[in-house]
Amino acid sequence: MRRTTSRTEPRLAAVAGTVLGALLAGGCAAMPDSGGIGKVELSQGSADKNLQVRVFPLEPAKGAKPDELLSGFLDALTADESYETARKYLTDDAAAHWDPEAGIQVLSSNPTPKTNQTVTDADTSVSVQVPGNIVAEVDEKHAYTYPDGQRDVSLPFTFVREKGGEWRIAKLPDGLIINQTNFRNSYRQVDRFFYAAKDPSSARTTAAGAASAGADVLVADPIYLRRRIDPLTAAARAVVAGPSDWLSPVVRSAFPAGAVVDRVGVDEGRTAHVVLDGVDLGPAIACRQMATQLLYTLADQGKGQVDRIELKDPRGTGCQLGRGEASATGPGALAGVAADKQYFQRAEDGVLTEAGADTNGSPVRGPLGRPQPNKQPLGPIAVARDGEHAAAISGNGHQLYSVALADSGQAMPEPVLTTQPRQGDKAEDALASPSWDGRGDLWVVDRDPLNRRVLMVRGNKVYPVPVEGLDGRSVQDLKISSDGVRIALVLKDATGARSLWLGLVLHGGTKDSPGAQIAGLRRVAPLLTEVASVSWAESDQLLVLGKENGRLQQLHYISTDGSQSSDAPLQGGEGMSSAMASEFSGETATQVPPVLARQASDGKIYRLVNSQWREVNPSLHAAAFFYPG
Repeated sequence: MRRTTSRTEPRLAAVAGTVLGALLAGGCAAMPDSGGIGKVELSQGSADKNLQVRVFPLEPAKGAKPDELLSGFLDALTADESYETARKYLTDDAAAHWDPEAGIQVLSSNPTPKTNQTVTDADTSVSVQVPGNIVAEVDEKHAYTYPDGQRDVSLPFTFVREKGGEWRIAKLPDGLIINQTNFRNSYRQVDRFFYAAKDPSSARTTAAGAASAGADVLVADPIYLRRRIDPLTAAARAVVAGPSDWLSPVVRSAFPAGAVVDRVGVDEGRTAHVVLDGVDLGPAIACRQMATQLLYTLADQGKGQVDRIELKDPRGTGCQLGRGEASATGPGALAGVAADKQYFQRAEDGVLTEAGADTNGSPVRGPLGRPQPNKQPLGPIAVARDGEHAAAISGNGHQLYSVALADSGQAMPEPVLTTQPRQGDKAEDALASPSWDGRGDLWVVDRDPLNRRVLMVRGNKVYPVPVEGLDGRSVQDLKISSDGVRIALVLKDATGARSLWLGLVLHGGTKDSPGAQIAGLRRVAPLLTEVASVSWAESDQLLVLGKENGRLQQLHYISTDGSQSSDAPLQGGEGMSSAMASEFSGETATQVPPVLARQASDGKIYRLVNSQWREVNPSLHAAAFFYPG
């Protein structure tokens, strides 16, 4: 869940700033001056700072011409009311049929209406085109998307002169037309939550909350809602209405069809009281599942408004639930008991250590905590989210090991996967990016040019995972979410550009013959043309190190819908070679693990503390660093 008030450091400005860019110059932080990483200042969003400012619309002026009506109508769309005044600009018939909830088209700037005729006193009808460049869209389910490339539109409006001589809008497109400045001031991003779909091929138990691999763990579905028009009721209705079209294949809702939120109120004890129509809340388990979805959705509104929920049907039947009672299935619940631990691989001997804040740490148990025989270096390592296993790729990139982090005198086990080296292979043509989900499955990329593939390892068996929609691109790196149903992919195209995509993991098959596929690919952070590293940062965001064409490399927090974080920005990442955050779901600022980053020039590792980069213990010479997952 997005913690807008509890992190000790502000969020990073996202690359998607075209639509929701920041407004005021603000916070900055810097790496130490040595080594080429300097201060980069970014602007800070102010939409949340002026929430006391309300916008009231003006009614149509007597004798207003069509261009004046159109301007007043577009202004009324962003006012802090439920479109009552906006409808006064329409004819009675248009007002009855216009659907403002059909979606939002976000334009790059204020539209300038165009008409091919000069309005005279004799005219009774006039057509006006509203041109614009769409930089983002929000659909009728409140889900945010980027258009596929820049889209120029021309939106038609028809005006008629009614009896009495007043002009009104008779025909117009459904939905809203808003420029990006008004959009960011009038709308804010929140998460609604749904349960991850069960994996029919697995019923194993994990160490993360003793939840089964197909357990009821919540998945964030980010949406945009109006800031000041009963946001709690709007959020509750949005979760009851069901997930976004993109996420729906991999989640489910506890709310049955026909359920409707009547009202939401919050008392002084920060308990939200929700009345639900169209459903029988008699079954206690079903009621608690619905209450859990609503509790996390309402709590994500921020400002500490909601800590507990009381859910009732019109007969007064229902249930109550507090945050502590719902934590076992909350977002990030499968991030694991080790999610806040930091691991480093020592450069001098390859030993894997669990490090403290200012120490070299202690070697992990098992063969990875000892120097490798013949000083054979290992490649990438990933620690499982339960802290009991780790995956390691051999130095030559052709063997994948699954190693227990347990007291044992045994040597490295046999590899669970071995690929065939080919003459002329490059280092980047081997296995890469081992990553664990919270269900206990290990994911890895095979970058063999003759057999590129994504693989899932369950136990000691390897299963190929087809990826739909690559369109000639190849998977270079991946990072699986703890819930196991979303995956971040770095794809390379024919030009060599590395872009960031999100996919859905569809689990299927049986226990004896499991299967999975990656579908629903959508590009996030489309302005990034070179992605250096990516990791999950909480359950609803990615930490991405990358750069736009012709610009400096920067760090970005990217929401899973592709839009920027709405929090204050941090600093850029010029001079960094990699960065990593944790998906840890701690509830307080002191629990949130810091961002780690490597400086490219000298390989030193830095930790972000209180908006400042601080070098990790200088005596720690690490070949790699990472959080579990």
